[in-house]
Amino acid sequence: MIDISPSVMQFLLAFLVVAPLVGAAAALLPAPPGLKGRNPGQAVLRHGVTVTGAVLLAAIVLTLGFDHGHPSKMQATTDISWIPALDVRIHLGIDGISLPLLVLTALLTFLCALYSYFKQQHERLTPRAAGPSPKAFVALLLVLESGTLATFAVLDLLLFFLAFEMVLIPMYFLIARWGGDQRQPAAWKFILYTLLGSVVMLLGLLLVGLKAGTFDMVALAADNGRGLTTSVQVVAVLAIGLGLAVKTPMWPLHSWLPDAHTAAPTVGSVLLAGVLLKMGTYGFVRIALPVAPDGMQVFAPYLAAFAVVGIIYGSLACLALARKGAKGDLKRLIAYSSVGHMGFVLLGIASMTPTGVNGALFANIAHGLITGLLFFLVGALKDRYGTADLDTLAGATGAALYGRAPRLGGLLAFAAVASLGLPGLAGFWGEMLTMFGAFDPAEGLSRPAFLTFMAIAGLGTLLTAAYLLVVVRRVCMGVPPQQASGPTKITDVQGYEFAAWTPLVALTVLAGLWPAVLLGLTDPAVQKLLAGGKS
Repeated sequence: MIDISPSVMQFLLAFLVVAPLVGAAAALLPAPPGLKGRNPGQAVLRHGVTVTGAVLLAAIVLTLGFDHGHPSKMQATTDISWIPALDVRIHLGIDGISLPLLVLTALLTFLCALYSYFKQQHERLTPRAAGPSPKAFVALLLVLESGTLATFAVLDLLLFFLAFEMVLIPMYFLIARWGGDQRQPAAWKFILYTLLGSVVMLLGLLLVGLKAGTFDMVALAADNGRGLTTSVQVVAVLAIGLGLAVKTPMWPLHSWLPDAHTAAPTVGSVLLAGVLLKMGTYGFVRIALPVAPDGMQVFAPYLAAFAVVGIIYGSLACLALARKGAKGDLKRLIAYSSVGHMGFVLLGIASMTPTGVNGALFANIAHGLITGLLFFLVGALKDRYGTADLDTLAGATGAALYGRAPRLGGLLAFAAVASLGLPGLAGFWGEMLTMFGAFDPAEGLSRPAFLTFMAIAGLGTLLTAAYLLVVVRRVCMGVPPQQASGPTKITDVQGYEFAAWTPLVALTVLAGLWPAVLLGLTDPAVQKLLAGGKS
């Protein structure tokens, strides 16, 4: 879109990965003498906004300088030898698959930093027990951003693993120190599940690299599995896939997610749902599909089966939590909805077709925007009512949100209908394309089986609409105000909340009305990936 030299593009991509780490280190430094006596928490949170804002600006400039005419080509590449004995290189690059995920990560992290900064003026941001200060909060947020951005930017298997693991520790502490009830068990469950999955994944990555003679993801994708025997590919996909499936999360490896979301602070839930879950599905697209296609074909029917079970299971769990008297936590309900939504992503990947994989990538971005917005809104409800319990929100203290805080109620209804896949909003295209991919799967896969999977996924869309409409009816409509106790009015959407949520609303509408913006980036890159690196 604009002409930027390759060296500047290289710098921008490297800046995206490194700047948050530098910012994290700076956040932990003692306050300058001139700031002593002022509010140190506000100063360090302002620092977080500045760093994440600079990263977002770099991501936007990188997007403007990206050659949109050749999105299948790796751009802004840096390739430096790091460990010559193992042929491990600091290899960075972006294409049409990774660029949207980089921008999504930079955007959500900036909005979380902005939200935390302004919220601190209303409610001091401190852990519930003696421990880390806002300095630690900002530092952890920036380390988390760096690890996530690196995961989408690196092109070396071992660097991918390091970046993949880098996000675990900051997210653990964000849950354990700033979370709500049951935060310690939830944090331990999160890190144990993901660490165990990562150990198995590392073995698979090492197997691929040692057998192929390189850890370079571009070279491996171009080889398209020709340097690996079928048995090696099967073992590699099994090992790598288990690690990725835990992070996705795929049923039945999902049980850490509802606990983590329920206990996590608002910004932790936004980032966990918005970007961390995407690391697993991105790994399937970037590594499993092009590097070990024969192994992927063996496991594709099983992956699709688990995906559709996850779609139905997640929807039924949400329906159970949404019913009256269930004492369901709204954050927990949205977490279970993510199991179902990510099931559509996995179904698209399992089809091994350009249509299905494009749908999976589109659904990834849509889920990040919509579910990020949902967690922001539920966090706002919890701030106002002191609880996310659905019965409480729909009963005496939370009745008729439309009447008490109409803008907040309207935004919650908007996010819900976007999440259920209403045509014209971002959630629609990903689900539709993944089911189209299952309708006509890749050669060698059983079409009757995938038609069955598609039909089950279609049932899942109906169940998704059912539980989300129940939530809207109970929370936004509730009982008549005269039958409810508590104040007739609560604080409606405030300025800082509007600033944090508006970009997500706008992008949800834009992606729904103009899907070609995203599909024009991903489709050529997906076609090349599935063709073995041949444009």
